[in-house]
Amino acid sequence: MSAQQLSKHPEAQGITQLEIDQRVFDLYDEYCHGRIDRREFLSRAASIAVLGGSGLLMAQALLPRYAQAQTISFTDQRIKANYVSYASPGGNSGSMRGYLVQPAGQGPFPAVLVVHENRGLNPYIEDVARRAAVEGFLALAPDGLYPVGGYPGNDDDGRRLQTGLDQAKLRIDLLNSARFLKTHKLSTGKLGATGFCYGGGVVNYLAAALGQDMHAGAPYYGVAADTESVAKIKAPLLCHLAENDARVNATYPAFESALKAAGVPYQVHVYAGTQHGFHNNSTPRYNEAAAKLSWERTIAHFKQHLA
Repeated sequence: MSAQQLSKHPEAQGITQLEIDQRVFDLYDEYCHGRIDRREFLSRAASIAVLGGSGLLMAQALLPRYAQAQTISFTDQRIKANYVSYASPGGNSGSMRGYLVQPAGQGPFPAVLVVHENRGLNPYIEDVARRAAVEGFLALAPDGLYPVGGYPGNDDDGRRLQTGLDQAKLRIDLLNSARFLKTHKLSTGKLGATGFCYGGGVVNYLAAALGQDMHAGAPYYGVAADTESVAKIKAPLLCHLAENDARVNATYPAFESALKAAGVPYQVHVYAGTQHGFHNNSTPRYNEAAAKLSWERTIAHFKQHLA
């Protein structure tokens, strides 16, 4: 649904997280992960009997509104942002593009890769990169959709495009992005990574793939890495999970056991009362208290390990 379409339903824009039925949240999770399309999501939500409300309006309220979610302007004087292209051998097209944000000053700076969800480099992820830069980090948010034209301007098409990519090559593109950032002339060589949903799983993958070349990770509600690869992880991990996220959370007991066995420093925080996606402030899944606390912890984690 576009911003223009949402304007025809102003009551949807005023719905808060506490007013949305858990069944609608569960449907949205299916929609976000590509298991149902938008039409089916809205149709099934509309059929839910909700006491004193409308399942359809709740569903409409969950669709992202990126313009309202910006926290750091792209013209903020504390940062300098631009798009950069770089080689990506073995990836989906051999080249990649990303959103590079540097703090004001000459540098070099410790570096943080910001990995998007399952729909490409949308405005929320670009804003997260700017948030990292104002904290003193050189931030790169790669666009995994670049080989097929880049983020298309809406999440539905972005999700479809990302699903159609060779997934192994997409991971290589993101691995090459991390290496590009680590060796950038403005980087100190100290590399951290954070990511959300799909991107959180990528952070766990990168920690194993990069080994000692990655120095800190902060995945948000991302699936755990393959336990067989955990022994390769050297970076301390700070994992953020939502309480109401059974699918992702089920991957963590075995992951934690493997991390302990390998002697990898890690912390797992589960945020009470939250939904998958609680850090994303463009929809009512956003939980302000949990998002603020988790981000403070993430920045502290990076400052500790990337200094």
